[in-house]
Amino acid sequence: MSVNQATMADGVQDDPTGGGGPAIPDVQGDSPDAAKGAGRKGAERTDMVGKALGLLVLLGEEPRGASAAEISRRAELPFSTTYRLLGSLARDGFVDYEPDGRRYHLGLRIFQLGQRVSNHHGFAGAALPVLRRVTEQTGEATILSVRDGHHHLTVNKVDGPQMFRVTSDPGHLGSLSATAVGKALVAFAEDAERENLLAELPLEPLTEKSITDRDDFRREIEQVRRQGYAVMDEENEIGMRAVAVPLLNSQGHAFASLATAAPVFRMTLDELKAHVLLLQDAAAELAARLPQR
Repeated sequence: MSVNQATMADGVQDDPTGGGGPAIPDVQGDSPDAAKGAGRKGAERTDMVGKALGLLVLLGEEPRGASAAEISRRAELPFSTTYRLLGSLARDGFVDYEPDGRRYHLGLRIFQLGQRVSNHHGFAGAALPVLRRVTEQTGEATILSVRDGHHHLTVNKVDGPQMFRVTSDPGHLGSLSATAVGKALVAFAEDAERENLLAELPLEPLTEKSITDRDDFRREIEQVRRQGYAVMDEENEIGMRAVAVPLLNSQGHAFASLATAAPVFRMTLDELKAHVLLLQDAAAELAARLPQR
C-alpha cells in the first residue's frame, strides 16, 4: 500500500516540499556570492538524494519492514530527516507504509526497476527457459540467485506444479550462510572475498539447524568446494530442503547460483542430490548466456 500525508505515523507533519530539501534559487548575473549559495544548495540536495538512497538500501535488508525510528537509528540520521525522506519516497511509490504496524517496506516502484535491471542483464529473458526446463524435469522449484553484499538476492524463480511452493520470490534477500544458493556463492567467490565472508558473515540462527559456529561454517564451505554443490537441510526454513550449484565465470568464480528446492515431505536429501548433474548442465548453459559480472 502507498502512503500519503494523512497516514504518516507518530503525528509528525510531512514536509510540503516533499522532503527534497530547499529549492535551488535562480542565480542572477555573475554574483560570486549567489553562485556559492546556489552551489551549497545543490550540494545539500545531492546529499539528501544520497541519504534517501541509503534508506532504500536499509529497507532492502528488512524483509519484514522497519519503523521510522528503527531506520533512523540504523541510518544514523535524525528522526525528522528520516521521516521526511520516507514520506517523499512513499509518495513516489518507492516505499510502502503499513499503518497497523507503522512499518515501512520497499514499494512497487523498486520492484519495477528491479525487473528492468533483471531484463537488462538477461536474468529474465535468457534464464527463464532454462529454469523452466529444469523445473519440468525435477517437478520442483528452480531458483537463480546472485550475491548482494552479505545476502543472496533471488533474481528469478520458476515454481513447480505442486501446491506447496517455495517462498523465495524474485527480489527476496536471503541468508548466505543458511541457504544452498548462498553457500554456493560463498564457496566459489574470489579467494580474498571468500576469506572475508568466512571471517565476517553474520551466522544467523534462522532455525535450530542453522550453522552458527564459524569453524563449522568454514568446514561446510570447504566441503561445498570439494563436491561442487551445496545443500540446505531445514537450515533456512523448517520443512524445506535445497541443493545448489554455482554459475562460474572464466576464472572459476561464482557470479550466480542455481538451486532446486522442495519440501522435506516430498523429496529426501539423496533425491535432491540426484539432480546435481542436471543443475550443473543448466548452470553451464546459463553461464554461457548471461553476462558475467
